Amino acid sequence: MPHSFGYKARTRSKFARPFRQHGPTHLSTYLTTYKLGDYVDVKANGSIQKGMPHKFYHGRTGRVWNVTRRAIGVEVNKQVRNRIIAKRISVRVEHVRPSRCRVDFLARLNRSAEERKAAKASGQHKRLPEQPKTAHFVKNSGVEHIHVLRYEELI
Repeated sequence: MPHSFGYKARTRSKFARPFRQHGPTHLSTYLTTYKLGDYVDVKANGSIQKGMPHKFYHGRTGRVWNVTRRAIGVEVNKQVRNRIIAKRISVRVEHVRPSRCRVDFLARLNRSAEERKAAKASGQHKRLPEQPKTAHFVKNSGVEHIHVLRYEELI
């Protein structure tokens, strides 16, 4: 059992850099623009200790609520006993990356907008939910009758 309960206790593998990902931070990390309301993933970079988030927030997704020169403010939900609190943390840009949690949602929005446009052109405005399968018969060809063989002593 560990004796230390410090800020970075038990983070040996959590803050370790991935295999073949050591070395200086790429410039694209600093050149990424973040706007208010963007979804970001908090993933601590172990090679940069400044502005590192607490180990609890590692791997969490939140929304940007503040942007400064070197850091951004992220609002992350945290469960404390029986309630969920929106926590606002300041994290340096190196420990944050744009989240892909809304990519599928936005693609679905674009797809449905195109379908709506096509439906208006064809004259059918309403969407139909997925209908139940139509009735059909199941063929039972190839079924054999199974009967019990009589027990015989083979000694």
